[in-house]
Amino acid sequence: MHRPKLGGVNEDQQARYSRHILLPGIGESGQERLLGSRALIVGLGGLGSPAAMYLAASGVGELVLSDYDYVELSNLQRQIIHTSADVGRDKVDSARDAIARLNPGVSVEALAHALDDEDLEDEVRRADVVVDACDNFETRFQLNEVCWRTGTPLVSGAAVRLEGQVSVFDPRDSESPCFHCLYGDVDAAEGEPCSRIGVLAPLLGVIGSIQATEALKILADFGSRMTGRLVLVDALTMEMHVVRLPKDPKCPVCSVPEGDFARLAVG
Repeated sequence: MHRPKLGGVNEDQQARYSRHILLPGIGESGQERLLGSRALIVGLGGLGSPAAMYLAASGVGELVLSDYDYVELSNLQRQIIHTSADVGRDKVDSARDAIARLNPGVSVEALAHALDDEDLEDEVRRADVVVDACDNFETRFQLNEVCWRTGTPLVSGAAVRLEGQVSVFDPRDSESPCFHCLYGDVDAAEGEPCSRIGVLAPLLGVIGSIQATEALKILADFGSRMTGRLVLVDALTMEMHVVRLPKDPKCPVCSVPEGDFARLAVG
């Protein structure tokens, strides 16, 4: 896992991140940790857009953006990191340019291909946190297994129609459940994409922002995380509910005996 290189916060950084530094939970030391951290964001769509922008604005030093799709006109209703001029471009290239305009001090690595097997494990292992902003169960299960095998915290979010959810799965915490505990053996092909059933644009901003918040708390080491809890957001009634998410003692991913993680298949 990537380790922060602590070297102090310079004068420009003190000005840019002054509102963070004023917070007792973050301060200069917490901002320094953010500047030395590395986050992997998988998916630069409706969730990944606000998550990436807030992590960049907050000064996370290295962002790795993974998405093999390109920008379409229908994306612009909710994927706020892209613009009309980006239609037809790779999403990671569009996002990288937007982040450079927002905060040129952030290093961005754009991966315009699907991460599989060893490549996925290498990227997850190098990250301090992984933000799951993808749109299919297959990738979510894959990310979950690799995060658990590498000991990397995973911030998972989802939204469809008028409802969304966020949780944190942290293999460093022996009591933490994982994504498989939440969904069990659901068929990876299940779930309807928003292209068929729709999604409210600002709801994705809400969920993506919560994901960014949880990622920042992990990276800067402050606050109480969503580990073992699931926040449910209903945009229609504007209600939020937090429910306990227990660890499944029979989970084949997070409850396997210590030392047995190597047997888990990536795909």
